[in-house]
Amino acid sequence: MDDLLLGRVEERHIHFVAKAGTPMDGLHEASVLQKSDMVRGAQIGLVLGAVLGAGAGALFVEFVQDPGWQVVTVVGAAAAVALFGTWVASMVGAAVPSARLRKFELMVEKGMILLMIDVPEHSVEEVKASFSKNHPEAIDHGLEPNIPAFP
Repeated sequence: MDDLLLGRVEERHIHFVAKAGTPMDGLHEASVLQKSDMVRGAQIGLVLGAVLGAGAGALFVEFVQDPGWQVVTVVGAAAAVALFGTWVASMVGAAVPSARLRKFELMVEKGMILLMIDVPEHSVEEVKASFSKNHPEAIDHGLEPNIPAFP
């Protein structure tokens, strides 16, 4: 952690995952967003909620409501159910371990500590070189390009 901070990587971009009970004094532990499938669940809930809401709104317009508010009803139902679906699915996803971290479960259970560093693409090689020089015991498992754009 200290080496990364000295290398000008901000603490909010450094995340550690360890087995339960492992002392993490001075380490920035990964958040629920990084350790669970909360984001993926929210995305699925948003899409499914929008589709189901639009379908329910269309059925409501077809069988119950007068024709004057068709578009508003369908769009409103889609938006309302999409928000509800996002909320529910994100709560479910928070209880599910991250699929991205599944390949590291055995190593973490054996006592190893997983380090995730979020850096801009142009800094990756510099950070990797510096870190491997100072910590030859570390095992590099590559990059995860499927993350949001760096702030």
